[in-house]
Amino acid sequence: MNEFKLPKQVQLCEVAPRDGFQAEKKWIPTEEKINLIHRLHQAGVTSMEVTSFVHPLAIPQLKDAEQVVAAVRHLPGLALRALIPNARGAERAFQAGIKEVKCILSATDAHSLANTNCTVDQALVRIQSIADYSQSKGIKATGSISVAFGCPYVGEVSPQQVERLILSYTRLGIQEISLADTTGMANPRRVFDLFGKMRDRFPDVTFSAHFHNTRGLAQANVLAALQQGIVEFDSSAAGLGGCPYAPGASGNVASEDLVFMFQEMGIATGTRLNDLLLAAQEMKKVVGHDGGSFLLQAGVPKKHEQPAGQTKEEKS
Repeated sequence: MNEFKLPKQVQLCEVAPRDGFQAEKKWIPTEEKINLIHRLHQAGVTSMEVTSFVHPLAIPQLKDAEQVVAAVRHLPGLALRALIPNARGAERAFQAGIKEVKCILSATDAHSLANTNCTVDQALVRIQSIADYSQSKGIKATGSISVAFGCPYVGEVSPQQVERLILSYTRLGIQEISLADTTGMANPRRVFDLFGKMRDRFPDVTFSAHFHNTRGLAQANVLAALQQGIVEFDSSAAGLGGCPYAPGASGNVASEDLVFMFQEMGIATGTRLNDLLLAAQEMKKVVGHDGGSFLLQAGVPKKHEQPAGQTKEEKS
């Protein structure tokens, strides 16, 4: 019988302050965003995508990027990351004090045009300028590939296309790349196969995974990625999130659900689950809803009192 080998620890990046908030139409006050980031940090979160330096007209919810970063950039032990669309965004991030930026790249022209108003090849030109600027300023640049497992406009994305984009990133000196299931079209078999092929093809690249729970498969997809040696995952407290430019997009895998799963499997995350649940509850209160978090609904398992007059046999 083959042994299922598990890592002792994984690294989670909390993306609720960016991916979780960007799709919210109702304005979330800046002070509320800052308070929620503090709550997540107090729960033991050590890596966070706090905002995106995108044009305010594109995503009005994140127009306060500079103010948010200024208020949280000195939190001890917290590595901040920001998503950026172009060199101007990288410049704003640098001036705000961000040390790590993530580049945006879609796997298909259709999604790229909807998301960033340019084709994939045009986006690569923008990323070249981001990579050049980041290198000149000593900023760490990482990459992402949206709709890597399927596009809502064109359907299945070939591994060859994903490979081409990873190669393009590496030629720009970017060696940390996230494969994103933007609209929840992935399944565990596809996840296992794609990460296996890409890790074989690019052994020097550090891969991470970004799963949305649109069709209830996010945690299964995390497990499939884990089996291929992936130990870095994005997640969002309260399961919030969704791409404003992708039809049918819904929330990310909930941070509390993922921490609970890993905790039950004996895998450390460095996050305190009870404190994370409190932060997720506060986040749900602030935005008015959650994104489908299982733990917010069911809570952590605990023994309940047996109803009076009911035997164990009757109960079962």
